[in-house]
Amino acid sequence: MIEFPEKLRPLLQERARYRVLYGGRGGAKSWSVARALLVLAASRPMRIMCARETQTSITQSVHQLLADQVNALGLGSFWQVLETEIRGRNGSQINFAGLRQQGIANVKGWEGVDVVWAEEAGVISKKSWDVLIPTIRKPGSEIWITFNPELDSDETYERFVLDPPAGAWVCKVNWSDNPWFPQVLDDERRDLERRDPVAYRTIWEGECRPAVEGAIYGNELSAAIAAGRVREVPHDPLLKTHTVWDLGWNDDTSILLVQKAASEVRIIGHISGSQRTLADYAQDLKALPYQWGIDFLPHDGASKSIQTGRSPAEILSALGRNVQIGARLDPEQGIQAARLMFPRCFFDKTSTTGLMDSLKRYRRAMNARTGSFGAPLHDDASHDADAFRYLAVAEPQMSNESWGNTAIVYRNRRTA
Repeated sequence: MIEFPEKLRPLLQERARYRVLYGGRGGAKSWSVARALLVLAASRPMRIMCARETQTSITQSVHQLLADQVNALGLGSFWQVLETEIRGRNGSQINFAGLRQQGIANVKGWEGVDVVWAEEAGVISKKSWDVLIPTIRKPGSEIWITFNPELDSDETYERFVLDPPAGAWVCKVNWSDNPWFPQVLDDERRDLERRDPVAYRTIWEGECRPAVEGAIYGNELSAAIAAGRVREVPHDPLLKTHTVWDLGWNDDTSILLVQKAASEVRIIGHISGSQRTLADYAQDLKALPYQWGIDFLPHDGASKSIQTGRSPAEILSALGRNVQIGARLDPEQGIQAARLMFPRCFFDKTSTTGLMDSLKRYRRAMNARTGSFGAPLHDDASHDADAFRYLAVAEPQMSNESWGNTAIVYRNRRTA
């Protein structure tokens, strides 16, 4: 007899293009999926691919979990557990791969797979899903997804929980659904509920966090959401719209569109991109029917390019923008200024989703040996977060009067 949690009986009894199991720790999600796949593939020849976003070695896969379940189910005579794959006597195969390591070309070679099991799928990127899903095209093929949610803006959570595709079986599974939930884990669960109720709701109840663990602006984001300051923030035609820039080329350029009304800082828009010229961004801004104020650039906006001999400030000024260079500020001072500004910030929930996602993910680098946190981590989230930090520096200089600030104007040198 093969035992399963009652809630997960559909794993063996129904067919579905997508099977999505999400929730907190201790729900037996992975354990149940491993059992179901081993049983199904023993009943008929199947090709199964166990995929993760990143896998640099077999130890990072579910290989050991499946091997343990082969023994627990007494199927050692049927399944041959090899170093990097598992084979069945009927021709069934179970393989393991990281989506990012495989690359697009190799993932597209998976079209004959019967089932893809995407484990720890919460971190799988949009790019990976966009390649994987149309590749799994064999008639009757399925995609099984297991993960513990973190942010409600994560691609996997948005795609399969908030707006699941047709033909999806979506099931939230928590510790309370596991009939074999051990006492040692129940003791840990109760202890965390007492010590840290916010972390408890994510780790054990499968609820999304307001920000990633250790996020620099985690408390401020929670307060903004609770106070209703992430909502529709319409453009006010009576106010000037200022921009705040973080400049990049291969890295992202991030531009915040900001209006100021008394003490309120209203972030009404957000533009980001990479490998686009300043003229492209200026054209995007020009197309908006706004009354423009000042473009606030970081201190390196005055640095001349070796290739062009001109600085970003000079280029934007020549394109008709009103440019001002911000003061150079230590990152920690900028973070502190941003925290002080946060209670006065309002975020348009439609047009600043990318910014909000970056702020949720902006965190410090952690020393793996000591567990201590250091400087802010430089990753995909840091460009938008840097622009937000520059906003905290520029905000006191924002005015709705034409004469309110004296911007730096760059002119070409006269020639004889």
